[in-house]
Amino acid sequence: MKKIIISVLLVITGKFLFAQYKPVDQGSSIQFKIKNFGFNVSGSFTGLEGTINFDPNNLATANFDVSIDANSINTDNNARDNHLREDTYFDVKNYPRIHFVSTKVTTSNKQGTLFIFGKLTIKNQSKDISFPFTATSSDDGYLFKGGFKINRRDFGVGGSSTISDNLEMSLSVVAKKK
Repeated sequence: MKKIIISVLLVITGKFLFAQYKPVDQGSSIQFKIKNFGFNVSGSFTGLEGTINFDPNNLATANFDVSIDANSINTDNNARDNHLREDTYFDVKNYPRIHFVSTKVTTSNKQGTLFIFGKLTIKNQSKDISFPFTATSSDDGYLFKGGFKINRRDFGVGGSSTISDNLEMSLSVVAKKK
């Protein structure tokens, strides 16, 4: 009985032992690049929400649970943005958020670079992804930078349209202490 009580107390207090951060839009950048008819089209998302638990000295406790507002898509072309919000693409009425939840964070072979593994969910389709990132501390949080490539068709985005299947994401996320 004593072991059970100690275990429960450790789990409860353990939640407060690692630093919690909140991703914020101000200073953050969530950008993508994809080819359409052979031309690069770039855009961005905003509406960051979530929780980041991060201690660079204890990566075993690190976890990221973050999302962005799919409706915030911005390619500097209102007609295209409205088209991308429709059901063939992001279907923002039914799937308003794009969500990432990490499963682990590890060191990498490159000094100063970490590796994150997790599940990306777009339109209720979840896929495992992993990518390198850096974490730069500031007085009140961290700046996390990284990027990855995905196949849009894996998430049911865009059907058989003229855009490339592959797109590149670039992340620069400011996270402030909670």
